[in-house]
Amino acid sequence: MTGLLQGKRVVITGAGRGIGLAIARQFAAQGAELWLNGRDEQAITRMAEALCVEFGVPCMSLCFDVADPQAVKQAFQQLFGQTRQLDVLVNNAGVLDDALLGMVQQQQIERTFATNSYSTLYCSQYAARLMQRSGGGSIINMASIIGRVGNAGQAVYAGSKAAVIGITQSLAKELAASQIRVNAIAPGFIDTDMARSLPPAKFDERVASIAMGRIGTPDEVASVALFLASDLSRYVTGQVIGVDGGMLI
Repeated sequence: MTGLLQGKRVVITGAGRGIGLAIARQFAAQGAELWLNGRDEQAITRMAEALCVEFGVPCMSLCFDVADPQAVKQAFQQLFGQTRQLDVLVNNAGVLDDALLGMVQQQQIERTFATNSYSTLYCSQYAARLMQRSGGGSIINMASIIGRVGNAGQAVYAGSKAAVIGITQSLAKELAASQIRVNAIAPGFIDTDMARSLPPAKFDERVASIAMGRIGTPDEVASVALFLASDLSRYVTGQVIGVDGGMLI
């Protein structure tokens, strides 16, 4: 059976673990040709080789810091040297650095927005040029339930993810004429290293706020990314899809 992403060329940022890794695995299983981004060159290269062997699809590493505009430019120049076509960009790389307002540092604000928000603009800018050459594509941005409704102690993170939502909705309008769709996924509480690093009481409190009564899995987020990357969503753009099990904050 032909995969949903057979022949599609895809860049995934922050692909080394958690949601990014789950997306990479699902996309590889559906026949995509992958370029995986991360900052640890050895780890990403090993992962790309492993996915190539497991799923029999071309899988390359593309190591750069998404928060560095010059590094993003060079990476997409490198990509252009390897392929003249890009069908899907998943802007997944991000950081979470909580602090109450009185404790927030300037460096923390700048790092969070650079990694979560500015990077979405930088990567989308270059990806859109490649997509326009091949008649369209899909940009998938990783937002968060926190970016939609906020949370105490997370003003910086919430602001950076709210920015992703605004960027998504604006680019959807701007790029639609080029047949480039732009959507966002807003995960709730997902079972990643980040979630597991919470104190047990805080972890249980978060789970208790979820209507479906359990934490979500990275694969459940990846399945929505697969829908948005594939032709199943060919008439869907400018949307923010919550993957949160009915979580209330």
